[in-house]
Amino acid sequence: MKKEQVYKIVIGFLLLIVILQGVFIIISRPKKPSKIAVVLKGKIAIVVDDWGYNLNNLHLLDQIKYPLTMSVLPNLSYSSLVARELHTRGFEIILHLPLEPHEKYRLEKNTIMTSWDEETIKNVINQDLASITYAKGVSNHMGSRATEEPRIMEIIFKELKKRYLYFLDSIVSSKSVCSDLARKMDLGFAKRDVFLDNQEDPVYIKGQIYKLKMKAKHYGRAIGICHDRKISLEVLKEIMSQLEKEGYKFVFVSELVK
Repeated sequence: MKKEQVYKIVIGFLLLIVILQGVFIIISRPKKPSKIAVVLKGKIAIVVDDWGYNLNNLHLLDQIKYPLTMSVLPNLSYSSLVARELHTRGFEIILHLPLEPHEKYRLEKNTIMTSWDEETIKNVINQDLASITYAKGVSNHMGSRATEEPRIMEIIFKELKKRYLYFLDSIVSSKSVCSDLARKMDLGFAKRDVFLDNQEDPVYIKGQIYKLKMKAKHYGRAIGICHDRKISLEVLKEIMSQLEKEGYKFVFVSELVK
């Protein structure tokens, strides 16, 4: 056998050994542990009420990268501006419609009263929606008396249905007719499960968010309402990422509308 042939055989043999070693190294290399998929435990929508009085807390939202539904009051100095700013940041906007309460609180301008006729109510809704652009739905501001009155709510719901808007009942009265009426009128509807910040205390707010989490776990979905307050937004900023890691998904209210 010629020397050249011997050299070729030896070189080929060595190459084969190198290739086999490479394959062995690749096969025996420890695999990275695959990420464990987080099981979805429930969907949570958080509504932040009472925007429009000022712009004080807008900067805090730049640190919250989760869906929030923002409820904006009409007829305030910053109503239209804050609605645009919130929309620009990617949040869902709803009109926070002032309705008559039983209590003798200071009422917002053009609060819809149960004594009003249909035309007056329609005009106020039109004006309010014109000032709160980008609105996907409407919720009630106060309204413990109005939400108990089928005549009033039917007039409001007819106007919302024309515009393909949903209604979120804040549930400020146990006698609210809104759920049954919305079902009867085939109007998109959702309701509040937990008020988060009736006390402006971070420990209390976290406790309420825990209640909201447990409702979402039990029912698959839950809606919480807080307010345009520094303390409330700071707690949300702190706790939302943890809830996501636990398996809860944050969504806009529109995703939970029935």
